[in-house]
Amino acid sequence: MPSAAVPPSLAPAPADATRADAPRARRPWADRAVGALAGAGLFAAGVTFADLGRPGGAELGLGAANVAHAESLNVEQAKLLRDELDETPDRPLLLGGEAIARVSRLASPSVVHIESVYRDDDGGMVEETGSGVLIRHPRWADVQTGRLFVVTNRHVVAGAEAPGSGNVDLRLADGHTVRPTKIWTDQATDLAVLEIANRDLPAIHFGNSDALEIGHFVLALGSPFGLDRSVTLGIVSAKGRRRLDLGTEDLINQDFLQTDAAINPGNSGGPLIDLRGRLVGINTAIASSSGGSEGIGFSIPSNLVRRVFDELLTHGRVRRAYLGVQLDSGFDRRAIGTVGLDRLYGARVQIVKQGTPAADAGLRRNDVVLRFGTIEVQDLDHLINLVSLTPVGEQVQLTVLRERREVPMTLVLAERPDPTPRRPEPTSRR
Repeated sequence: MPSAAVPPSLAPAPADATRADAPRARRPWADRAVGALAGAGLFAAGVTFADLGRPGGAELGLGAANVAHAESLNVEQAKLLRDELDETPDRPLLLGGEAIARVSRLASPSVVHIESVYRDDDGGMVEETGSGVLIRHPRWADVQTGRLFVVTNRHVVAGAEAPGSGNVDLRLADGHTVRPTKIWTDQATDLAVLEIANRDLPAIHFGNSDALEIGHFVLALGSPFGLDRSVTLGIVSAKGRRRLDLGTEDLINQDFLQTDAAINPGNSGGPLIDLRGRLVGINTAIASSSGGSEGIGFSIPSNLVRRVFDELLTHGRVRRAYLGVQLDSGFDRRAIGTVGLDRLYGARVQIVKQGTPAADAGLRRNDVVLRFGTIEVQDLDHLINLVSLTPVGEQVQLTVLRERREVPMTLVLAERPDPTPRRPEPTSRR
């Protein structure tokens, strides 16, 4: 069947999930993309030899039409060519390959293989396999006396997060397997931070994901199908991917990097790095009609990861700023003419809630927010991200379109009320 007949699905699927004592179990929101490739390990992944001579296999035939033609060399010609290649070690491709090898060598010791086991609602055991990366916080950065953390996706460890619900095992580059002493999670970004006992291992450094350009080379590291410390190469294919249907409404902060570096089940939570070996993303999801890599992977940008990492360790939760408005999801190309725009951008206000920063600043119904500070607002999801990632209490400048005129205004962001009970402390697993 042509692949175009099967629309690709989007899911935080690159964490392997198998059930130990029953038919394979996966998170409902991971089913959409994992499909038959969700099982951990080579056999469950359907890896097999491509043997031309197998009975019942396709018979290609070995006629002249199927023979690839290549230039023939005799022994002397091959020797001359080999000598020529050996004598020119500074060829750009060779130098580029050496640079990638050094970057991989630098980053690989900070990559963690994660296995979590927990009981599902039916009482069956579910095994999750994913990846993570070692990071140190500036406040506790000393290698000898500081603290060491692992950043990964929440969906990799969520089933085993609560004490007594399951186990999370972390296999480190030095060969040791350890368990986290504390776990913090943030549902809105699908990120988790795990603390482990301090040890002499290099932690990755944060890069600036805002500085990435489309076309920049990146490396994805992790444990696809349980094959830990695997490295794949690709480019940044796009930035600012939002409104991805990941099968859950909890993931509200979407601002994904898109990459064609191969990301497969088991890569979830692993690092996406630049050619300086710095973290620029956490690999999270794929778009796939088969469950495996089809060249469309999504990573949480490192600037968002850094913000969540710092908030979780400092406050035990992620404080998010808010405006206090309801935005119009139906603001589209057909609507821009009615407000006086010649192209689609900005976010239109539907409702202004009383007693909020937006009301205090004078925002009104049908105002279109064009700029947040100096940043042009692309759509409502972009505005939500810009606001929620700005520190609480910060004063910001807005530019809104009101009755076809641009109006500047200033407001002070407040912390968004949380309708769910807060857990002030991380989950302790001592």
